[in-house]
Amino acid sequence: MNLQSIIGNFALILFVLLIVTGLVWAFDRFVLAPKRLAYAQQALREFDLKANADQGARANLEASLLRQPAWVEYSGSFFPVIALVFVLRSFLFEPFKIPSGSMLPTLFIGDFILVNKFTYGIRLPIIDKKIVSVNEPQRGEVMVFKYPKDPTQNYIKRIVGIPGDLVVYKNKKLTVNGVASQYENLPDFLHEGSQLSYSQKMNEKSGNFTHRVLNDEGVPAAVSRTAEDDFPFADQCVYDTEGVSCKVPQGHYFMMGDNRDNSRDSRYWGFVPDQNIVGKAFFIWMNFSDLKRIGSFQ
Repeated sequence: MNLQSIIGNFALILFVLLIVTGLVWAFDRFVLAPKRLAYAQQALREFDLKANADQGARANLEASLLRQPAWVEYSGSFFPVIALVFVLRSFLFEPFKIPSGSMLPTLFIGDFILVNKFTYGIRLPIIDKKIVSVNEPQRGEVMVFKYPKDPTQNYIKRIVGIPGDLVVYKNKKLTVNGVASQYENLPDFLHEGSQLSYSQKMNEKSGNFTHRVLNDEGVPAAVSRTAEDDFPFADQCVYDTEGVSCKVPQGHYFMMGDNRDNSRDSRYWGFVPDQNIVGKAFFIWMNFSDLKRIGSFQ
């Protein structure tokens, strides 16, 4: 699923604004402000030498002489705000909006989510280089990452395979390292829209993690791929009429959407390298169509 933040490459925009406003603030603090002060002191001394000097006029003159230019004042005001937003967004939490239904029934179109940026390690903004390791991504977690075929796009999927895992998805059932997931049927999921439709909803228990998935009975189990779907380490995957089997390379992850028959994921475009990780999705902070959706999710 393609996740669009409110502005395209917001991190880069923030970084540029941070540098520009920071330079203006520093230039004023260490160059312009001392000059203004020296000039104001000289002008006030000359004013004080005048007979019957009006103290009100003196105060107005002092304020006028020490006043920052508008462009400097605005830059200085915005600099700490931009710095705070940049730090929070780059190292702590980042907001995204869900634009499609590939993670149904977990995440709905229009959900605004928060992504924990530090739980998988601290990375330098812009270049996304990990400098401090914290936790490793675990199976069952919902992760935001840069789409391997176009790193300018952010995707969100669930981790079903970590480095070294053998992931088998055959006949719409998941097996990891020879351990088959357990399924519990739930009431069908109603897709609301211009054309009402239903999908089979189930609890999928894989290891110690349980979450809900959707399947459409009319969709074949085989993965329909084209020559354009080739990807690095594609030789680690075997496709047949029942589905796919993949050995996850070191430093990579196998991702799948919860809406299994309506998600283009690692089955199609391959593995997600560690350097593409953005963070762990963990909280819905707003959905204007349904305020009851606000809260954490699995």
